[in-house]
Amino acid sequence: MAIRITCINKDNGYHQNPNLAITHLGWIGEDGKSNKSTRLEIYDWIKNQNGIAYVTDYFGNKVNVFTAETINGTKYLKTAADNTTTNNLLSLPECK
Repeated sequence: MAIRITCINKDNGYHQNPNLAITHLGWIGEDGKSNKSTRLEIYDWIKNQNGIAYVTDYFGNKVNVFTAETINGTKYLKTAADNTTTNNLLSLPECK
């Protein structure tokens, strides 16, 4: 099953890399179920359970979400490069 990431929550503290500031991601599945999960829950689901996550832009184009790790071992999510200059995950609205 694939999920579409629809919103994010970020820490309020200072972060050198803004991608690491994401704490939770809201999503909706192909079955219509929606929920909010931590960054690490989504990371593990993609990495260890072959989950598929994506975001859509204003025009409905899909961009896949991938797992990544910093040199210090911090696990985070990023999107594939596309033709936009904006960060696809950080451009999402805050989850309620």
